[in-house]
Amino acid sequence: MRFCEGTEMDEARLADELNELVKQFGGAADPTSKRLEVLAKKAEVNQKELQASVDCLRESLDYLRVCIKYLLLDIEATRRENDYLQKLLKDKDREE
Repeated sequence: MRFCEGTEMDEARLADELNELVKQFGGAADPTSKRLEVLAKKAEVNQKELQASVDCLRESLDYLRVCIKYLLLDIEATRRENDYLQKLLKDKDREE
């Protein structure tokens, strides 16, 4: 901000200089702005934490799906093996 000696400042330039000062100090005197800024930062942090939790939950659900598919395959193989062994026992009993 420059003031030349012996010259008058017009209203527009004065308003511009005042606006520049307000921007530089960033509304430090306005507690509402500060609270809104703090709340906005907290909201951003909370949103990031929520997104991380959702991502973790998705990964866990994907892993659970894979485990369930594996268990279903294992149960089916166990049933087939059980049926085969029961057939062998019945055949052995018939031979005796």
